[in-house]
Amino acid sequence: MKLLNMKKLATLMGLLTMLVFGLAGNAKADTCLGNCGTLGANGVVTASPQGGDYQWVSTNLGVVVGGISGGALPTGEIGSETNGSTFTTSPFAAAVNDSLKFYFNYVTSDGTSSFIEYGWAALIDSLNVATILFTARTNPTAGADTVPGFGLPGLAPGVTLTPPTTPIIPGGPAWSPLGGSSGACFGGVGAGCGYTDWIESTYVIPTAGTYTLAFGVTNWGDTAFDTGLAFDGATVNDVPIETQIPEPSSLILLSTGLLGGVRYLRSKRRG
Repeated sequence: MKLLNMKKLATLMGLLTMLVFGLAGNAKADTCLGNCGTLGANGVVTASPQGGDYQWVSTNLGVVVGGISGGALPTGEIGSETNGSTFTTSPFAAAVNDSLKFYFNYVTSDGTSSFIEYGWAALIDSLNVATILFTARTNPTAGADTVPGFGLPGLAPGVTLTPPTTPIIPGGPAWSPLGGSSGACFGGVGAGCGYTDWIESTYVIPTAGTYTLAFGVTNWGDTAFDTGLAFDGATVNDVPIETQIPEPSSLILLSTGLLGGVRYLRSKRRG
């Protein structure tokens, strides 16, 4: 009887262990709403500062969901968004004062005072509360900073940008994720079209928890002359966030308890 119970318990423990690691594996699922991709050096966007490919989101082929732009700020639309795209990472764990770091490059073919589109990044906790880390928005004023975007949320407390100033590099930016807008500039050179080049963003996380990191871009006023955001190198304390999937702790504890039960039955059988 004891041997039968031990076998059943061992089988159950094995199934539960598979479930634990299966759930952890399933938790690793980046998501895209709209148009996202991975690319190497292309047009005005050089290879990632990490030395390889980068990810991107674009308003080209962007979507509208429930009347809301797919790339609108997670805190809500601000007025004239039309369509867009958002990329969200898998969940990851962070402790108090952990350092979140990533690189981004804002690229746009639209930059007049009437059609000033925007991009953003946000840290979203398990309760879906979003901290807007930065916004990027083209500014028709020569030499003005692109980040933070005017009329949009500023840098969250604890965010540091390198370089600290972010004027647009003007011109019609050639970059394939912009689709038919690649190389174009609505309003002509000097209207605010261009790209920022790679910017490093670091953020000191104030509260321990489980988070996702999201990047988005949205069209403004129309769906022509697209905008995109390249990003790469997201780490927490220099560890890539995709390796920091939180474990389902309650199942881990239950599996550990079952393992203890198997060991106990084995010891009783031997005794």
